[in-house]
Amino acid sequence: MRCIAHRGFAETYPENTITAVRSAAEHADVIEIDVRRCGSGDLVVIHDETVERVTDATGRVDDLRADELAALDVLDSGEGVPTLVSLLDATTDGVELVFDLKEPGVAADALDAADDAGIEAAVSAFSTDVLEAADQAGADRFALLAAAGDEAGILNVARDVGCEAIHLHWQLCVDEFVDRAHEAGLDVNAWTVPSRHDADALAQVGVDGVIVDRPAVCGD
Repeated sequence: MRCIAHRGFAETYPENTITAVRSAAEHADVIEIDVRRCGSGDLVVIHDETVERVTDATGRVDDLRADELAALDVLDSGEGVPTLVSLLDATTDGVELVFDLKEPGVAADALDAADDAGIEAAVSAFSTDVLEAADQAGADRFALLAAAGDEAGILNVARDVGCEAIHLHWQLCVDEFVDRAHEAGLDVNAWTVPSRHDADALAQVGVDGVIVDRPAVCGD
């Protein structure tokens, strides 16, 4: 069962920063980061639409330039919000990333940046439009994110879009659902798994990976 570092282990390191990705690489099989576009047109690595939660500044990401975001202090780390290019340039060779694409219109540029950096990257999103754009942009691997919904509907959408995996809220990952996903040729990664006990239980029902905020949830 793969260990996937959510935002670079968000409870352990300052989420979505270069430090988080570098540190998480020592403990995780895969690292998930969030990607959106800022006001200067650059792709940046941040989850929220605004900067309030992770910095002491205010404002929308799509109103702020990349240099303004870089000058902020993310979670008292001394690091600003990185551009995707700068984070990829600092990523250790051989690290596998998942780009959680937070909005339309970023898939092609994100994948081009990964190719330029020689980084293997998959794509995940809640939006089927975003996933279809990633497919058209040449993504080899992408996953549908789902927090709720009927089992058949989630599986049908994932198959129709051509996903290789579904990233399900961990409480949806019961054995029958996981079995049906595997029968449909889909891997199942559970998010965001809160404890080692829950991770062990998910291993018993056959999930392929756990997306976690702490290395200890994966036993590291």
